[in-house]
Amino acid sequence: MPDLLRKPFGTHGEVHRITPESAGWRYVGFALHRLRAGESAAEATGDREVILVMVEGKARITAAGQDWGILGDRMSVFERTPPHALYVPNGQDWSLVAETDCTVAVCSAPGKGGHEARRIGPDGITLTERGKGTNTRYINNIAMEAEDVADSLLVTEVFTPAGHWSSYPSHRHDEDDFPRITYLEETYYHRLNPASGFGIQRVYTDDGGLDETMAVSDGDVVLVPRGHHPCGAPYGFEMYYLNVMAGPLRKWRFVAAPEVEWIMERDA
Repeated sequence: MPDLLRKPFGTHGEVHRITPESAGWRYVGFALHRLRAGESAAEATGDREVILVMVEGKARITAAGQDWGILGDRMSVFERTPPHALYVPNGQDWSLVAETDCTVAVCSAPGKGGHEARRIGPDGITLTERGKGTNTRYINNIAMEAEDVADSLLVTEVFTPAGHWSSYPSHRHDEDDFPRITYLEETYYHRLNPASGFGIQRVYTDDGGLDETMAVSDGDVVLVPRGHHPCGAPYGFEMYYLNVMAGPLRKWRFVAAPEVEWIMERDA
Protein backbone atom coordinates (compact mmCIF):
# COMPACT_ATOMS: atom_id res chain seq x y z
CA MET A 1 0.00 0.00 0.00
CA PRO A 2 1.44 3.46 -0.85
CA ASP A 3 2.52 5.48 2.17
CA LEU A 4 0.32 8.47 1.36
CA LEU A 5 -0.77 9.37 4.91
CA ARG A 6 2.00 10.98 6.96
CA LYS A 7 1.45 11.49 10.67
CA PRO A 8 3.40 14.18 12.51
CA PHE A 9 6.43 12.72 14.24
CA GLY A 10 5.96 14.88 17.32
CA THR A 11 4.03 17.80 18.77
CA HIS A 12 6.90 20.26 19.08
CA GLY A 13 9.75 21.43 16.86
CA GLU A 14 9.90 20.08 13.32
CA VAL A 15 6.95 17.70 13.10
CA HIS A 16 6.90 17.00 9.34
CA ARG A 17 9.64 16.70 6.74
CA ILE A 18 8.65 15.42 3.32
CA THR A 19 11.29 15.52 0.60
CA PRO A 20 11.12 14.37 -3.01
CA GLU A 21 13.24 11.40 -1.95
CA SER A 22 10.98 10.39 0.96
CA ALA A 23 7.84 10.91 -1.16
CA GLY A 24 9.18 9.01 -4.16
CA TRP A 25 8.64 11.89 -6.57
CA ARG A 26 10.60 14.79 -8.11
CA TYR A 27 9.36 18.23 -7.12
CA VAL A 28 7.42 18.98 -3.93
CA GLY A 29 8.89 19.32 -0.46
CA PHE A 30 7.03 20.16 2.73
CA ALA A 31 8.13 20.69 6.32
CA LEU A 32 6.29 22.00 9.36
CA HIS A 33 7.61 23.60 12.54
CA ARG A 34 5.56 24.00 15.71
CA LEU A 35 7.52 26.37 17.92
CA ARG A 36 7.11 27.96 21.33
CA ALA A 37 7.82 31.66 21.84
CA GLY A 38 11.56 32.27 21.72
CA GLU A 39 12.42 29.11 19.78
CA SER A 40 14.02 29.23 16.35
CA ALA A 41 14.35 27.43 13.04
CA ALA A 42 16.73 27.99 10.11
CA GLU A 43 17.74 26.42 6.82
CA ALA A 44 19.65 27.03 3.59
CA THR A 45 17.49 26.69 0.49
CA GLY A 46 20.19 25.08 -1.68
CA ASP A 47 18.80 24.38 -5.16
CA ARG A 48 15.21 24.82 -4.00
CA GLU A 49 12.93 27.82 -3.65
CA VAL A 50 10.85 28.13 -0.49
CA ILE A 51 7.63 29.79 0.58
CA LEU A 52 7.35 30.16 4.35
CA VAL A 53 3.70 30.29 5.41
CA MET A 54 2.80 31.56 8.86
CA VAL A 55 -0.01 29.08 9.48
CA GLU A 56 -0.55 30.35 13.02
CA GLY A 57 1.23 32.77 15.34
CA LYS A 58 4.01 35.30 14.80
CA ALA A 59 7.74 35.05 14.06
CA ARG A 60 10.57 37.43 13.23
CA ILE A 61 12.10 36.29 9.96
CA THR A 62 15.45 36.98 8.31
CA ALA A 63 15.95 35.67 4.78
CA ALA A 64 18.10 36.35 1.72
CA GLY A 65 20.17 38.86 3.69
CA GLN A 66 17.18 40.95 4.81
CA ASP A 67 15.30 41.40 8.07
CA TRP A 68 11.63 41.03 7.17
CA GLY A 69 10.39 41.91 10.64
CA ILE A 70 7.56 40.12 12.40
CA LEU A 71 5.23 38.16 10.14
CA GLY A 72 1.91 36.61 11.11
CA ASP A 73 -1.17 37.80 12.94
CA ARG A 74 -3.75 35.01 13.09
CA MET A 75 -3.64 32.74 16.09
CA SER A 76 -5.88 30.06 14.56
CA VAL A 77 -6.25 29.03 10.94
CA PHE A 78 -10.00 28.89 11.52
CA GLU A 79 -10.10 32.67 11.79
CA ARG A 80 -9.98 32.42 7.96
CA THR A 81 -7.95 35.61 7.72
CA PRO A 82 -5.26 35.93 5.01
CA PRO A 83 -1.88 34.46 5.96
CA HIS A 84 1.51 36.12 6.01
CA ALA A 85 4.07 34.35 3.80
CA LEU A 86 7.58 34.94 2.50
CA TYR A 87 9.20 33.77 -0.73
CA VAL A 88 12.89 32.81 -0.48
CA PRO A 89 14.71 31.90 -3.72
CA ASN A 90 17.20 29.09 -4.20
CA GLY A 91 20.77 29.79 -3.17
CA GLN A 92 19.73 31.73 -0.06
CA ASP A 93 18.98 30.99 3.58
CA TRP A 94 16.30 31.85 6.10
CA SER A 95 15.96 31.92 9.87
CA LEU A 96 13.14 32.76 12.23
CA VAL A 97 12.50 33.27 15.91
CA ALA A 98 9.00 32.67 17.26
CA GLU A 99 7.44 35.77 18.84
CA THR A 100 4.47 33.68 20.03
CA ASP A 101 3.69 30.00 19.85
CA CYS A 102 3.54 29.47 16.12
CA THR A 103 3.14 26.98 13.30
CA VAL A 104 5.26 27.60 10.20
CA ALA A 105 5.03 25.66 6.95
CA VAL A 106 8.07 25.36 4.69
CA CYS A 107 6.89 24.74 1.11
CA SER A 108 9.64 23.96 -1.40
CA ALA A 109 10.28 23.03 -5.03
CA PRO A 110 13.14 23.36 -7.54
CA GLY A 111 14.28 26.95 -7.91
CA LYS A 112 15.55 28.58 -11.09
CA GLY A 113 16.71 31.94 -9.77
CA GLY A 114 13.88 33.73 -11.52
CA HIS A 115 12.39 35.61 -8.56
CA GLU A 116 13.65 37.77 -5.71
CA ALA A 117 12.76 37.32 -2.06
CA ARG A 118 9.48 39.04 -1.23
CA ARG A 119 6.58 39.16 1.19
CA ILE A 120 3.36 37.46 0.07
CA GLY A 121 0.16 38.59 1.79
CA PRO A 122 -1.81 39.35 3.73
CA ASP A 123 -2.48 42.27 1.38
CA GLY A 124 -3.67 40.98 -1.96
CA ILE A 125 -5.05 37.71 -0.60
CA THR A 126 -8.84 37.66 -0.49
CA LEU A 127 -10.95 34.79 0.79
CA THR A 128 -13.01 33.62 -2.19
CA GLU A 129 -15.92 31.20 -2.41
CA ARG A 130 -15.79 28.22 -4.76
CA GLY A 131 -18.32 25.50 -5.56
CA LYS A 132 -22.04 25.09 -5.01
CA GLY A 133 -24.22 23.51 -2.34
CA THR A 134 -22.32 21.11 -0.09
CA ASN A 135 -19.35 21.50 -2.44
CA THR A 136 -18.90 25.11 -1.30
CA ARG A 137 -15.52 25.94 0.21
CA TYR A 138 -13.36 29.04 0.71
CA ILE A 139 -9.93 29.73 -0.76
CA ASN A 140 -6.92 31.87 0.19
CA ASN A 141 -4.67 31.83 -2.89
CA ILE A 142 -1.18 32.44 -1.57
CA ALA A 143 0.91 31.78 -4.69
CA MET A 144 -1.16 30.36 -7.50
CA GLU A 145 -0.62 30.76 -11.22
CA ALA A 146 -2.03 34.30 -11.41
CA GLU A 147 0.64 35.51 -8.99
CA ASP A 148 4.08 35.61 -10.62
CA VAL A 149 5.97 35.11 -7.37
CA ALA A 150 7.77 31.77 -7.81
CA ASP A 151 9.59 29.59 -10.32
CA SER A 152 7.83 26.31 -9.53
CA LEU A 153 5.68 26.56 -6.42
CA LEU A 154 1.89 26.79 -6.28
CA VAL A 155 0.50 27.27 -2.76
CA THR A 156 -3.05 27.78 -1.52
CA GLU A 157 -5.25 27.39 1.57
CA VAL A 158 -8.73 25.87 1.58
CA PHE A 159 -11.42 26.05 4.29
CA THR A 160 -14.13 23.39 4.03
CA PRO A 161 -17.26 23.87 6.18
CA ALA A 162 -18.52 20.95 8.26
CA GLY A 163 -20.57 18.55 6.17
CA HIS A 164 -19.04 19.71 2.88
CA TRP A 165 -16.76 18.22 0.22
CA SER A 166 -13.64 19.82 -1.17
CA SER A 167 -11.12 19.22 -3.97
CA TYR A 168 -14.31 18.01 -5.59
CA PRO A 169 -15.65 17.20 -8.16
CA SER A 170 -12.81 14.70 -8.26
CA HIS A 171 -9.98 15.74 -10.59
CA ARG A 172 -6.41 14.86 -11.42
CA HIS A 173 -3.30 16.71 -12.62
CA ASP A 174 -0.85 13.91 -13.30
CA GLU A 175 0.12 14.22 -16.98
CA ASP A 176 2.49 16.67 -18.66
CA ASP A 177 0.22 17.57 -21.58
CA PHE A 178 -0.39 21.33 -21.42
CA PRO A 179 -2.84 22.95 -22.08
CA ARG A 180 -5.11 19.93 -21.52
CA ILE A 181 -3.54 18.91 -18.20
CA THR A 182 -0.35 19.56 -16.23
CA TYR A 183 1.75 17.28 -14.04
CA LEU A 184 1.69 18.55 -10.47
CA GLU A 185 2.64 16.65 -7.33
CA GLU A 186 0.71 17.80 -4.28
CA THR A 187 0.70 17.71 -0.49
CA TYR A 188 -2.25 18.39 1.80
CA TYR A 189 -1.56 19.61 5.35
CA HIS A 190 -4.83 19.04 7.21
CA ARG A 191 -6.30 20.74 10.26
CA LEU A 192 -9.65 19.99 11.91
CA ASN A 193 -11.91 22.07 14.14
CA PRO A 194 -12.50 20.74 16.77
CA ALA A 195 -9.02 19.20 16.71
CA SER A 196 -10.41 15.89 18.01
CA GLY A 197 -12.30 15.44 14.73
CA PHE A 198 -11.43 13.67 11.51
CA GLY A 199 -11.81 14.11 7.78
CA ILE A 200 -11.71 11.80 4.80
CA GLN A 201 -9.46 11.92 1.75
CA ARG A 202 -9.49 9.48 -1.14
CA VAL A 203 -6.65 9.24 -3.70
CA TYR A 204 -7.50 7.09 -6.73
CA THR A 205 -6.74 6.59 -10.41
CA ASP A 206 -9.23 5.84 -13.15
CA ASP A 207 -7.82 2.33 -13.65
CA GLY A 208 -7.95 1.47 -9.93
CA GLY A 209 -4.18 0.94 -9.76
CA LEU A 210 -4.14 3.42 -6.88
CA ASP A 211 -7.18 3.63 -4.61
CA GLU A 212 -6.62 4.68 -1.01
CA THR A 213 -9.21 6.18 1.35
CA MET A 214 -7.77 7.69 4.51
CA ALA A 215 -9.15 9.10 7.74
CA VAL A 216 -7.12 12.25 8.35
CA SER A 217 -6.58 13.73 11.80
CA ASP A 218 -5.61 17.24 12.84
CA GLY A 219 -2.01 17.79 11.72
CA ASP A 220 -1.76 14.97 9.17
CA VAL A 221 -0.27 15.34 5.69
CA VAL A 222 -1.54 13.45 2.64
CA LEU A 223 0.62 12.94 -0.46
CA VAL A 224 -1.00 13.01 -3.90
CA PRO A 225 1.48 11.58 -6.43
CA ARG A 226 -1.21 11.01 -9.07
CA GLY A 227 -4.92 10.47 -9.47
CA HIS A 228 -8.04 12.15 -8.12
CA HIS A 229 -8.03 13.38 -4.50
CA PRO A 230 -11.37 14.57 -3.02
CA CYS A 231 -11.78 15.44 0.67
CA GLY A 232 -14.81 15.21 2.94
CA ALA A 233 -15.49 17.07 6.20
CA PRO A 234 -18.06 15.20 8.34
CA TYR A 235 -20.87 17.12 9.96
CA GLY A 236 -19.51 18.75 13.12
CA PHE A 237 -15.90 19.14 11.92
CA GLU A 238 -14.57 22.06 9.91
CA MET A 239 -11.56 21.23 7.70
CA TYR A 240 -8.58 23.36 6.68
CA TYR A 241 -5.77 22.34 4.40
CA LEU A 242 -2.66 23.94 2.97
CA ASN A 243 -1.84 22.71 -0.54
CA VAL A 244 1.63 22.70 -2.06
CA MET A 245 1.95 21.81 -5.75
CA ALA A 246 4.84 21.77 -8.21
CA GLY A 247 5.85 20.14 -11.47
CA PRO A 248 7.71 20.86 -14.69
CA LEU A 249 5.35 23.74 -15.59
CA ARG A 250 3.93 26.28 -13.10
CA LYS A 251 0.37 25.99 -14.36
CA TRP A 252 -2.66 24.24 -12.83
CA ARG A 253 -4.69 22.34 -15.43
CA PHE A 254 -6.75 19.31 -14.44
CA VAL A 255 -9.08 16.66 -15.83
CA ALA A 256 -12.25 15.61 -14.02
CA ALA A 257 -12.94 12.00 -13.08
CA PRO A 258 -15.31 10.39 -15.61
CA GLU A 259 -17.97 9.76 -12.97
CA VAL A 260 -18.23 13.47 -12.06
CA GLU A 261 -17.91 15.14 -15.47
CA TRP A 262 -21.66 15.77 -15.52
CA ILE A 263 -21.39 17.69 -12.23
CA MET A 264 -18.63 19.89 -13.66
CA GLU A 265 -20.76 20.61 -16.72
CA ARG A 266 -23.91 21.31 -14.68
CA ASP A 267 -22.19 23.65 -12.19
CA ALA A 268 -20.02 25.47 -14.73
